[in-house]
Amino acid sequence: MAASWNASRDAHTEASRLFVERAHEELISGNLDDQRLQQVRPLVRESWERSIRNGVCHEGLPAFALAAEELERYRLAHPLASVMDMIRALLLPGESAESEVIVAVGDQAGRLLWVEGDLAMRLQFGEIGFVAGADWSERAVGTTAPGIALEVGESVQVRLAEHYNSLVHPWSCTAAPVRDPETHHVLGVIDISGGDIAASRQAQMLVDATARAVESELLVARLRERTSAVVSPPTRAETGTVRGILHVLGRDRALLETGTEHGERVIELSARHAAIMLMLAVHPHGLSAERLAELVYGEDASPDTLRPEMVRLRKVLERTACGLTPESRPYRLPMPLETDAHDVLSLLDRGAYRVALSAYRGPVLPESASPGVEEFREVVRTSLREAMISGAGLEVLLAYAETPEARDDVEVLWLALEMLPPRSPKRAGLVARIERLEADR
Repeated sequence: MAASWNASRDAHTEASRLFVERAHEELISGNLDDQRLQQVRPLVRESWERSIRNGVCHEGLPAFALAAEELERYRLAHPLASVMDMIRALLLPGESAESEVIVAVGDQAGRLLWVEGDLAMRLQFGEIGFVAGADWSERAVGTTAPGIALEVGESVQVRLAEHYNSLVHPWSCTAAPVRDPETHHVLGVIDISGGDIAASRQAQMLVDATARAVESELLVARLRERTSAVVSPPTRAETGTVRGILHVLGRDRALLETGTEHGERVIELSARHAAIMLMLAVHPHGLSAERLAELVYGEDASPDTLRPEMVRLRKVLERTACGLTPESRPYRLPMPLETDAHDVLSLLDRGAYRVALSAYRGPVLPESASPGVEEFREVVRTSLREAMISGAGLEVLLAYAETPEARDDVEVLWLALEMLPPRSPKRAGLVARIERLEADR
């Protein structure tokens, strides 16, 4: 009897999933008059409609609102940092790496600050950009439990194809907002994501109870110290030049982007200036004149060769990005300088392999012969390759195999071939490439 009831329930669940999938397809195709749309849960349908109005892509990856260093500073200062141990104890007891769910905690804007839980799932979720620092608000990725919870101010569940973004269709989630216990303003959101268990009735009860426990703990702590405040990342208007980023991937002449209270500015650097700025970004604690000359010009290079170039670089930056004018003794930048290459390395560290591959636009300053640049170029290339081989899913690995770096990489092609299903039509193309490469050896 129980087996018959379970089979009936599973059949009903599958029929519901297919129905929602077809309704979602009609929505994306623009057929808004399809009657199936009116039979989708109002909570989900209204979120779909908001997502369309906001121009959300239904299959894209989320943007990264917080870079690695900014993320670390921000979440350490966020009010929910003080209750993370409680959240872990309530939602990830025992061996969290084998919990079969992902627990994410985000801020009031939908930016994920902590993503923890089942290790295998974290790797899969990393491929769709569900990692710390990513923007998972409804305006960024459409219908999800954390996004809707922040929009409507209450706990919600989203199952499978109810998600607006098709990349998230295999998963389900439950989320609840966390409010300031005194002002009742939303501080953030707690989310459980994973398989069917993540959208069960028990999951919703547990997430709700955790949110209420967190609010009570915040109130108790506040009564002890009356010093808590909602912290947001500093704006450019508050701090002047607060961010600089050097774009070096796939470019021989780097682009330097800076932001001030007066707006953003982008300048193109010469090949030599690009190498110098990259080395200063890679070595934020500073370099002696002798060491910087070696990294830029080669072994036994004289600092006298470097100094005139530094004078020219300073003049360029004083006119265009004075907040990044290098200091001397040692040579160093007065503020952190991010690079798009470091962003890729950070994404790989967080398991966001699909996003990292999308962000990788080619080798670091590919034509530069500076020893320091060549070394860093190899670090980035090797890190990407090792991550793809050791942790990426099949789709990401196949995409990597089409990049110039991996097109002739037999090990990558063999791994992709082993991962493909036996009847996949893609196997023939991989076999042909492998045979050609091995014949050329």
